[in-house]
Amino acid sequence: MPSLRDAARGRILFGGDYNPEQWPEEVWAEDARLMREAGVNSVTLGVFSWARIEPHPGAREFGWLDRLMDLMHAHGIGVVLATPTSSPPPWMGARYPETLPRAEDGSVIWYGSRQHFCASSPVYRRHAAALTEDLAARYAAHPALTMWHINNEYCTHCWCDATAEHFRRWLTWRYTTTAALNEAWGTAFWSQRYDSWAEILPPRTTQYRHNPAHLLDFKRFTSDALMECYLAERDIVARHTPHTPVTTNFMPLWAGQDAWAWAAEEDVVSVDVYPDPQDSLGGQYNAMLADMTRSQAGGPWMVMEQAAGAVNWRGVNHPKPAGLNRLWSLQSVARGADAVCYFQWRQSRQGAEKFHSAMLGHSGEQGRTFGEIKRIGAELALLGPEVSGVAEAGDVAILHDWDAWWASTQEDRPSSLLSYTEVVQSWHRGLWEGGFATEFARPEADLSAFRMVAVPHLYLLTDAAIDNLVTYVRGGGTLVCGFFTGIADEDDRIRPGGMDARLRELLGIRTVHEWWPLDAGAVVECEGFEGGLWSEELEPDGSAETVAAYRGGELDGLPAVLRKGSAWYVSTLPAPEALRALLGRAAGEAGARPVMAGLPAGVEAVRRGDVLFLLHHGRGRVTVELPGPHIDLLTGAKADGSVELDRYGAAVLRSTTAP
Repeated sequence: MPSLRDAARGRILFGGDYNPEQWPEEVWAEDARLMREAGVNSVTLGVFSWARIEPHPGAREFGWLDRLMDLMHAHGIGVVLATPTSSPPPWMGARYPETLPRAEDGSVIWYGSRQHFCASSPVYRRHAAALTEDLAARYAAHPALTMWHINNEYCTHCWCDATAEHFRRWLTWRYTTTAALNEAWGTAFWSQRYDSWAEILPPRTTQYRHNPAHLLDFKRFTSDALMECYLAERDIVARHTPHTPVTTNFMPLWAGQDAWAWAAEEDVVSVDVYPDPQDSLGGQYNAMLADMTRSQAGGPWMVMEQAAGAVNWRGVNHPKPAGLNRLWSLQSVARGADAVCYFQWRQSRQGAEKFHSAMLGHSGEQGRTFGEIKRIGAELALLGPEVSGVAEAGDVAILHDWDAWWASTQEDRPSSLLSYTEVVQSWHRGLWEGGFATEFARPEADLSAFRMVAVPHLYLLTDAAIDNLVTYVRGGGTLVCGFFTGIADEDDRIRPGGMDARLRELLGIRTVHEWWPLDAGAVVECEGFEGGLWSEELEPDGSAETVAAYRGGELDGLPAVLRKGSAWYVSTLPAPEALRALLGRAAGEAGARPVMAGLPAGVEAVRRGDVLFLLHHGRGRVTVELPGPHIDLLTGAKADGSVELDRYGAAVLRSTTAP
C-alpha cells in the first residue's frame, strides 16, 4: 500500500494549496521562482477548480492545468493533485437542483459558496466520478504527481428526500428489520413506533425534542455517506495510479466524521490545524491535534493546512507573532508530521478568504511572513533526512470515540455545559504539561502497549469497549477514568444502575446515586483541590480507597477521587494543576516517565526517534539543562550541558555521546 513515505522520499514536504486560477498566467513563473526560493517542494493543485476544468456540463479544459503541472515539475516541485469535487460549479445547482443540500427545515442550501452538495445525490456522485475519472486518466503518468487529495474538508449535512432514501437503506443494512430498529431506538417512548421503512425520515425539524437514538444513527449515517463519496473517488484514482498515495483532509476535532473509520481508508492521514495565536494554550491544542492525527495514522502524518499568519473567520483575526509560525511547525514535525503545508501559497485579492494569510502575503516577498516561510523551509530541509519516516509512540493513551462524542452532545442531558472536547483537551493538557508522550486510541483497540490509559469522558461505551478496559486493568494496566463514563450502550440506552456494572466493579463503586452538574463558574471543594463542571454522589463498595473527598455542600465527605488497585475514578474536573498532578502520579506509578524532567515553564520536550526537540512556548529567554553534550541540527552548534532558548525558540538536538 502506498504511504506518505512514497511521496516524501526522505524529505519533509513543505508547501501548500496553490490556486493559480485566481491569477493571470504571467504570475505563475514568478510563483515558481519564489517557491524555489522558499524551499517549497510540494503544492496542492485543483482543490476548487471544478468550474475552471468543466465550465459547462461535459466540457474538459485541462490545458491550463497541463501547463501548471509541467511548470511545477520543471522547478522540482511535486504536486498533490486534488479532485475538485468539494465545490460544484453554479451550473450544477442551476440545472440539477436535486444536488443541493437541504436543511433540517427543508430549506435549500443554495450555491454561491462552497461544499454545496448532497452526499446522497446520485446526480452529484455521477458528475463527480466522471470528472475524477478524466482527471486521473490524464495525469496518472505525469512525473509531477506525488499524491492525490480527494475533495476537501468533507463537512456537508443534508436532510433532503434523496438523503432520506439513502438513510433508510443504511438503516436496513444496520438493523435488517423494523422491529430491531424500534427496539434500538426505544420507539415505545412518545408513540414513535415505525411500521415500515418508508415512514422513517432524517431527523428534520420537529414540534419538540428528537429521539436521541435517531439523532445518533443519523450522525453515524452522515459520516458513512460522506465516506462513500470519498471512497468512490479514491477507488477511481487508485485504479489509475495504484502506487500513488491518497488522502483527504480532516478538520481538527470535527464531530461530523468518525476519523478512526476514515483514517483506515487513507494512505496518508492529513489534518488542517488552526490554533488561535491569542490562545495561551494554542501550543497545547496544536500538540493535541498532532497526537490525535499521528494516532489515527499509526505513523507519520501530514499537516495539509495551517495559517502563515491570521485567519479570516474568527471574530477578531490576530496575526501570528514573529516566531510562532516556526515554533508550531516544528512542534508538528516533532510529533510525527512528514509534511508541513499551508492554506495557501499566494494570498487571494478577491473572494471570501482575501484576508486569510498565505505563505506569500499581500506584502509580497519583502514581508515578514515570507521571510519566516523561507527560514522554515530551509530548516525543514535540514530535518527531513534526520526524522522523516519516524513517528515516536507514547506510553500513555487517551481514549477518544466519535459515537460517545455524538451521544454526549445531544439535548436533554444533565448539563448543557458539559463539552466533550473541552474535557478531552483538559486531560490532554495535564499530560502535555507533565511532559508525557501521549497517544489517542479507540476504546475497543488493543491497549496492552500502554502503561496508562486515560478516559476523560466516554458517556457511551459498547460492551466490547467495557470488556476491553476490564481486561486491560486485570492484565496490569493503569486506568484513570473520568466522570459520566459508561452510562449508555451503543443505542444510547442507559445501563442498569446508571453506570455499567462491570465498570462499577472495576472501579469500586457500588452506586452512583446522583449526578450533580455544576453551574457555569461554580466549583466544588475537594481535599487538596477545587473541581469544576461536574460532581457525583458516589457510594463506594468497600474495595476502593478514597484518594480525595468532597468538602462541604451536599457531597461533604463523599469520594471525589476513588482508587481500586490500578484503576482510578475522578468524579469531577480538577483544576488544571490538580489534574496534572493526579495524572502525573498515576502515570509515574504505572512506570511512564516524562520525556525530560526539570524543564523551565513553557518548554516542551519531544523525542522523534533519537532526535530531541525542545520547544519554548514562552516569551522570555530560558536555559534548558541537557543530559550530556548535543549538537543542534538546525544550526550545527554544539550544546555542552545546556541550551539557551529565546522567545518561541526551538532547538533540535542529537546526542554526541557514544551509545
